Amino acid sequence: MIVIGICGGSGSGKSTLARLISEALTCSSRIIGLDCYYKDHSELPFEERVHINYDEPDVFDFDELYADIKLLMDGKPITTKGYDYPNHRRSDSPDLIYPTDVLILEGIHMFRDKRLSSLMSLKVYMHVDVDICLLRRVKRDMRQRGRSIENITEQYLATVKPMYEEYISKYIHEADFAIMGGGKNPKAIDAITAYISAKLLAEKFDREDERAKEKASEG
Repeated sequence: MIVIGICGGSGSGKSTLARLISEALTCSSRIIGLDCYYKDHSELPFEERVHINYDEPDVFDFDELYADIKLLMDGKPITTKGYDYPNHRRSDSPDLIYPTDVLILEGIHMFRDKRLSSLMSLKVYMHVDVDICLLRRVKRDMRQRGRSIENITEQYLATVKPMYEEYISKYIHEADFAIMGGGKNPKAIDAITAYISAKLLAEKFDREDERAKEKASEG
């Protein structure tokens, strides 16, 4: 299984790029978002959950995500993780995710955990102007997550912008290359899918070569 990592600021187009790459591939693929692995704080009152900093690295359960990826790489299924944004709590499902040829991981801190980064064959950073990211975040959060413009603005100033400057902007140094302008970049998609196809083909040849050597040694 080939693991691709996509990192960048909120609203930079990570999910869009992941989806377009997946759609362009002719092999099996799966997208897993880091947002699904927020730590669960259901024991806290709603009023306290609302004020958690959801943009800092420690709010994510990297141990759980790493364990799930290792299971998939070992050929074993995992349960589906999810998050209920309006209520700020985990919303997992017993539905199983099975191993695929390509696994695409995307999230604002996807390059934070060195164990996860070491599993990635390719690391892509979304390098997009912060003003554009903010506009995209406003549209997304209002439409998909039921948040008001006041709530979005407050969160942006309190946590999103400071965490971007302190952490996320620096992840570009961990990437193999950066994409400008967002996820709808045909040349970048072509380059990434070509890399994945070549990688899969190389791995297929390696497996066939290994099997041929085993047969030769048995004979």
